[in-house]
Amino acid sequence: MFLRPRSLFVILLLGWGIAGRPAPGQDQAQEITHQIFVRAITISVTVQDRSGRYINDLAREDFTVLENGRKKDITYFEHDFNAPLSLTVLLDVSGSMALEDKLADCRAALRTLVTNWLAPRDEAALLVFADGQVEVAAPHAVDKARFLAELDKAAGYGRTALNDAVAVSSEFADRGGGEKRAVLLLTDGIENDSRTTPDQALAIARRTDMPIYTIGYKVPLSERLLQAHKRKAGATPAGLIDDLRKFSEATGGKAFILDTLPRLKSALGEIRRELSQQYLLGYTSNKKPGENYRSLQVLTSHSRYRVRTRQGY
Repeated sequence: MFLRPRSLFVILLLGWGIAGRPAPGQDQAQEITHQIFVRAITISVTVQDRSGRYINDLAREDFTVLENGRKKDITYFEHDFNAPLSLTVLLDVSGSMALEDKLADCRAALRTLVTNWLAPRDEAALLVFADGQVEVAAPHAVDKARFLAELDKAAGYGRTALNDAVAVSSEFADRGGGEKRAVLLLTDGIENDSRTTPDQALAIARRTDMPIYTIGYKVPLSERLLQAHKRKAGATPAGLIDDLRKFSEATGGKAFILDTLPRLKSALGEIRRELSQQYLLGYTSNKKPGENYRSLQVLTSHSRYRVRTRQGY
């Protein structure tokens, strides 16, 4: 049994410019310090065949992990349907969500998810965001009573700082105690109050080892509907959807663009099923300070299978 790696270690390697002890009168070589970060990387991996059926019979030997194109040794492997989940729900409660029953529908669908589809030992946390603030309405807990009580209180107000919310939620979600962890973002996609750009938020989200599932609910799909809410002249319905998809695709999650309550409930059920069937792979990565983004790729021994995971970190 392998322990799931989550720690970050720093190794100091000390060397000398000249081998051996310096001779009398000879200047002692300057000590050279090299700092290398040895980081434990965990990857959530979803494997499906071409028809969308989940594949659940793969072993460690069936996977290959590539970091910047180089093969890494897999030091951790887990595939447990019943592994406890820590789900962090990031709910948009801005003023636009009060229109068209968006927030009411999201509350109803989340109640179904928490009461019917999460297991007793699964954790759930509720973060709500509006007017440039992200509030921890309910921290991670297996007791869902506070989550449900705070969910019922959620009311729409103010503007939407969507990018800022994504940027701060990932670090909070990483504190969950479950073997599997994920962020679930529900929003209408409107962004009109963030200081953070979508690319900056995405870079921060990539630092954590969990997927972000995004649900764009009743996204304004016409310029006329968007006109009343958008801050930037260049904002378009297609751009809103593209930003939501980027958050999911880069982290190994999945994006849903929906417009009815039955489809919303169905999507939450699909997300829960997918999380139960994910593989967890781990490896160690040596990285010098200041090194940039590293790409990740996971392959299986079956080329016909489709693999979805985070794109890098």
